[in-house]
Amino acid sequence: MLRVKDDELSVYRDTPEPPSLAGSLSDDELPLDPDLYQELCAGGAFDDHNLPWLSDADDTPFLDSVLRKRAVKVKHVKRREKKSEKKKDDKYKRHKQKQRHKDKAKHSERMENRDYSSLRQCLGPSCVQPARPSSKYCSEDCGMKLAANRIYEILPQRIQQWQQSPCVAEEQGKKLLERIRREQQQARTKLQEMERRFHELEGLITKAKQQQIREDEETNDGDSDDTDLQIFCVSCGHPINPKVALRHMERCYAKYESQTSFGSMYPTRIEGATRLFCDVYNPQSKTYCKRLQVLCPEHSRDPKVPADEVCGCPIVKDVFELTGEFCRVPKRKCNRHYCWEKLRRAEVDLERVRVWYKLDELFEQERNVRMAMTNRAGLLALMLHQTIQHDPVTTDLRTHTER
Repeated sequence: MLRVKDDELSVYRDTPEPPSLAGSLSDDELPLDPDLYQELCAGGAFDDHNLPWLSDADDTPFLDSVLRKRAVKVKHVKRREKKSEKKKDDKYKRHKQKQRHKDKAKHSERMENRDYSSLRQCLGPSCVQPARPSSKYCSEDCGMKLAANRIYEILPQRIQQWQQSPCVAEEQGKKLLERIRREQQQARTKLQEMERRFHELEGLITKAKQQQIREDEETNDGDSDDTDLQIFCVSCGHPINPKVALRHMERCYAKYESQTSFGSMYPTRIEGATRLFCDVYNPQSKTYCKRLQVLCPEHSRDPKVPADEVCGCPIVKDVFELTGEFCRVPKRKCNRHYCWEKLRRAEVDLERVRVWYKLDELFEQERNVRMAMTNRAGLLALMLHQTIQHDPVTTDLRTHTER
């Protein structure tokens, strides 16, 4: 094996001198083969350690310098090709930009040199300019001028026609306004009466609390009750004793009523009104409670009744006639007049709320009628509508039955 290696080295030494071959080839005459360069690079032909038989630096063959020159030349050629391609792309982009600029200039020249005789003329007064696309005017000023001229030309004649013949709707509107004002006056009178009843009730409750307790009334009331009879609650349906029926039904109703909320986003603002709505703000739903304040089971609780407080409910005969006497049974033991103050107050407050709702509805009706009467003789209505009188003698166009 050593002899074979020596023979191969001797063959390489007997070949012609590499400097003369490398010197005889110029840079331009060297063959340029990119595929060869890639194959040599991939095979590691330029690494000295990949040539095991060339262990000595003096024994390196002439192929090393020739191959390296070829590789350098191929690399320079590739760089020049990339630069030329980049220059071509830049030149193409500049050409496209110039072409677009030229097209825009030609388009503007064609628009300037276009014949305006085929376009529609602006409808503005004394305007000779062509109208804009999809418009009748060349500008907004021309449209406003034409509209002003129409108003000055048509409106005086329409006003004169409006004044010549009576307007039936105007007369009906005046009658409706008179009726609404009468109803408003009646509602205000009733509201004042309800306010008077409100203060009378407060005075009656104050007077009833000053009465003295009588024990004989308490015993007589207890003996007259029948303990065997039972009735059913209207809220829960359970059988209950009539002696405690009112107390049970009131508490049962309050329990079921508190499960439902009645709210509005705005608080109640009524001038001169006291103790109407609860108006407690709920931060979770962001609403104000709109139950009656005296009946709200959610935000108001019944005060604790002391042991020496009298019932004080006014005694009546024939259902509605007051006798001037009061119930003098202790309030804790009186089952016949349970929570009578709260129910009387709720009755008065409910009537007051109804009157306020009626007033609000009447105010809204008056506003609508006034707005209709104002718009009836307005600019837009006079310009768009017209009544033609075929008989100049007759001014009232209604029939005899309508009159």
